[in-house]
Amino acid sequence: MSYNAILLKKRPEIRITPDVFEKVSQPMPSLADGEFLVKQTHMSLDPAMRGWMSADKDSYIPPVELGEVMRSSGIGDVVESRHPDFPVGTRVMGMMGWTEYFVARGGLSPVPTTVPQEALLSVVALPGVTAYHGLYEVLKPQAGQTLVVTGAAGSVGSMVGQLAKLEGVTVIGVAGSEEKCRWLTETLGFDAALNYHDENFAEQLAAATPKGIDLFFENTGGAAQAAIYHRMNAHGRVAVCGMIADYNTATPQPGPNWMNIVRKRLMIQGFTMPDHYHRFAEYGQKLAELLMGGKLKYRAHTLHGLDSAIDGINLLFTGENKGKLIVEL
Repeated sequence: MSYNAILLKKRPEIRITPDVFEKVSQPMPSLADGEFLVKQTHMSLDPAMRGWMSADKDSYIPPVELGEVMRSSGIGDVVESRHPDFPVGTRVMGMMGWTEYFVARGGLSPVPTTVPQEALLSVVALPGVTAYHGLYEVLKPQAGQTLVVTGAAGSVGSMVGQLAKLEGVTVIGVAGSEEKCRWLTETLGFDAALNYHDENFAEQLAAATPKGIDLFFENTGGAAQAAIYHRMNAHGRVAVCGMIADYNTATPQPGPNWMNIVRKRLMIQGFTMPDHYHRFAEYGQKLAELLMGGKLKYRAHTLHGLDSAIDGINLLFTGENKGKLIVEL
């Protein structure tokens, strides 16, 4: 008996093309004492994967080595076990990679079988904990403030906005289509949502933020960044989570001039979640409580079959995904 996995075969030059990957058949493993076998059911596709494919060793996490299974987080069920803490039937979540089966000795977290896998990956997993940390630990919101979040219809941005609304913050979302903007306001309750493709985006932003901007959660870079940056209030705070607009470009766009940092005494902080693994359980518990209490909404864009990840990952960079991008195996 065998199973399929997808390896990183070469580094992408700019766009992620199918020849970057290689699908292989692996023999089913025999377990040693202390090991357990997981059948992965749902696999997460995230923008950070583009960086993991690069050769850059001077980053927050080592790159995937050529010939290794492509890195990703996911959810699966224990189907065979020689580990006392992970009996057969346990549902687990964590880093498993692009593979149908995964052998572990630990490093995965048990999760309830009563919560749908898509909900766990959309809210309680990496997107949710990233949003939670960036909002509460970096931006430190206060009621009455105004927050702008880019990539607002994405898995992180949508959580940021909803959490901020719970704190009494005015939330302006920036997204790339009218449909996404309607979802943000009509379903998630954002105060306004703006399409950065609109020629008069800067004027719309000014109208939506008459008191200026106190908090900026940056996921994308690109066209919207300068206009938001220049509307920041004195002592404003900026959490830099991602620059997805530059991930598939040969030359990143120049950032805005630093003069406004001095004039407005801005705090700008980049962050990545591997620095904060020790808080994942804490954040996950709080997010799960909010989810089960009906205070957080999500939508998932689900692909089917391991092979769908090869082309599907590019949906993240074209903006064609609608919600958290997941592969159901």
